[in-house]
Amino acid sequence: NKRAIILHLPNNNLLKLAIIVIKRITTPFFQKYTKTAIKMAKLSILLLVALIAIASAFTPSPVRIASLTNTAASTSTIPTTSLAMAEDMSWEGEYPPSKVLGPLMSKMPSGALGLISLVCATACVASIAGSRELIQEPGAFESGAWVKWYYILGSFGGPLAWGTHVAAWIQRKNGM
Repeated sequence: NKRAIILHLPNNNLLKLAIIVIKRITTPFFQKYTKTAIKMAKLSILLLVALIAIASAFTPSPVRIASLTNTAASTSTIPTTSLAMAEDMSWEGEYPPSKVLGPLMSKMPSGALGLISLVCATACVASIAGSRELIQEPGAFESGAWVKWYYILGSFGGPLAWGTHVAAWIQRKNGM
């Protein structure tokens, strides 16, 4: 019985409920399409369910108050930390101070950050070009032979190049 399946699920199993409902709704739909279309549709549904599950992880949960009968818990002190450690990172003007770059990059000169940016951008372009060459080989796309770990690693050079060139600009504006 469909209702029995839904009623026996605990309240915190929203993901299981969503999977059951999706399977019941989509099973007739999948019967008239090819295996590839079925796999892609199921992948899309899986990604949607995962997105819902991730979003539900950020919903507020009810606050549970510990009972006061436990004397050890009530007499112990919880250490508090001050937010004085966090510095104010706001600024006035066109560019931020070097301290927004953190302890390591705020000490680096603009030229060194520019060179790091150039190396990261070169690694990204080389990995994209290498993947492009490998994907054009016959059968490489179907077998996945064009996916290489060093090309994946090199693809991170793009965001790193962007970040380091912004850091170089900040350092240049601050006279470093």
